Amino acid sequence: MAIDFDAIRKKLGQLSGQNKKSAVTWRPEEGKDYNIRIIAFPNNNGQPFVDRWFYYGIGGDKAPAILAPYQFGKKDPIQDLINKLREDSSPESRELAKKLYPKLRTFAAVVVRGEEDKGVRLWSFGKMIYQDLLKLMLDEDYGDITDPEAGRDLKVSVTKQPGKTFADTKVTPRATQTPLSKDASQAKQWLSSVPKMEDYDEMISVEEIEKRVNDWLAGGSSSDRTESESRVGTVRGGASSGDFDSDVSSLRGGTPPSKPKNSRSMDDLDEAFADLES
Repeated sequence: MAIDFDAIRKKLGQLSGQNKKSAVTWRPEEGKDYNIRIIAFPNNNGQPFVDRWFYYGIGGDKAPAILAPYQFGKKDPIQDLINKLREDSSPESRELAKKLYPKLRTFAAVVVRGEEDKGVRLWSFGKMIYQDLLKLMLDEDYGDITDPEAGRDLKVSVTKQPGKTFADTKVTPRATQTPLSKDASQAKQWLSSVPKMEDYDEMISVEEIEKRVNDWLAGGSSSDRTESESRVGTVRGGASSGDFDSDVSSLRGGTPPSKPKNSRSMDDLDEAFADLES
């Protein structure tokens, strides 16, 4: 049997802590300007970015996000619960389902100018920045900003206006085309060391997800706990929970999922997502 050296490198990274997402994550700080260069993810069907869907707020605003299993073809208790709530069709159930919908985070591989010694890192951002970057790449005046020989650096600025809760991130392309690095060997090294997202996808078990959801449903405040939660019960067990162990078709991924036959609930879900994204 041949030795899998990639698996050995991954294991070594796990043992040394290098495979922790925090070790390769970059996040621009408020009040600062940065110059970065985006490197397209290799072997990603021609897409320069990687999309991931997460559940937020389950267990409180500060609770860790949950990577949605459905996008990898795995059983997803939260997806099952959303479908059940949609089938109930009451206003209360629909409102609770909206709280559970996954949200998109997009990842780009970047080199931060002035911090090149830290190598290629992962930058995570939301829908608005994603749209700005995609529009930029479709602009003929700029072309492929990720091209290692004739691409463009980006200026990233983070500012917070008085009275606003969240800071604004602005991405501006540099006017001049430049190589990824003037040192060809350095550029080659960066291109070959783009982090693999699958090495940093932290999937928790079905049992852990079920516990998080059940604790959240049972421990919410009176304003959070609606009549529909009493009807739905818990994710597993409980007199009114129903059977959440059956497989359910994917909720939503980077591309729209196929709809199961005779399933009005999935039609409703698509409509609800369209409302959220409009």
